[in-house]
Amino acid sequence: MKTALTIAGSDSCGGAGIQADIKTMTCNGVYAMSAITALTAQNTTGVSGIMEVTPDFLAAQLDAVIQDIFPDAVKTGMVSSSLLIKEIAKAIKKYSLKNIVADPVMVATSGAKLISDDAISTLKNELLPLATVITPNIPEAEVLFGNKITSKEDMETAAKEINRNLGCAVLLKGGHSLNDANDYLFDGTDGTWFTGKRIDNPNTHGTGCTLSSAIASGLAKGLSLKESVKHAKDYISGALSAMLDLGKGSGPMAHNWNLHI
Repeated sequence: MKTALTIAGSDSCGGAGIQADIKTMTCNGVYAMSAITALTAQNTTGVSGIMEVTPDFLAAQLDAVIQDIFPDAVKTGMVSSSLLIKEIAKAIKKYSLKNIVADPVMVATSGAKLISDDAISTLKNELLPLATVITPNIPEAEVLFGNKITSKEDMETAAKEINRNLGCAVLLKGGHSLNDANDYLFDGTDGTWFTGKRIDNPNTHGTGCTLSSAIASGLAKGLSLKESVKHAKDYISGALSAMLDLGKGSGPMAHNWNLHI
């Protein structure tokens, strides 16, 4: 069985973070492992507490996992401090890890920044250039691009410019009221639009984590980047279409929608 490692924070209600990643990887046919960057106390209505791990302990987790069960792909999620970002980059280079999917979680849907300017700089300079593909949403791509993105043409221009600056493929997600659920992938040579359908489901907690983990699963199994994105979008559409409704806020998706038990 192929393997995938998620490096991200824990979501105690299970809809995002490493819990969503592990569910997604399992339901996409790979063996999932994790290195936790932070614990959170959260539910569908919000986050009430965060406790980061130390850089040394993150490094210890990464060494323990990678030295025993080498990952065929790696997904990184929200990492809020420069020191932790540097440990992840160090491990990627130390072990020559491949198939890196980086979800550059920087900006909330509301537009609020989730990590410091210092951490954003470290992310851009040290981690994202090591990625196979990054999966920014519109607000995150605006930070990386340096300009507003308000049209399909802007999405194409931004993805190409980010690729030129960072050297990795860019899957620019077209949610946030722009282009419905259509995403644009630029791999450095070719640009590809992936058409999705807007699903009327308010429970979308963890969609970014889930998409990036599904892409990592595809890459771990040897699919091309384009095939991995296509399969990931089909998977997340199924998870949303299952219309799971849990919690008092924006609830989780049905990650196990494709299991028939």
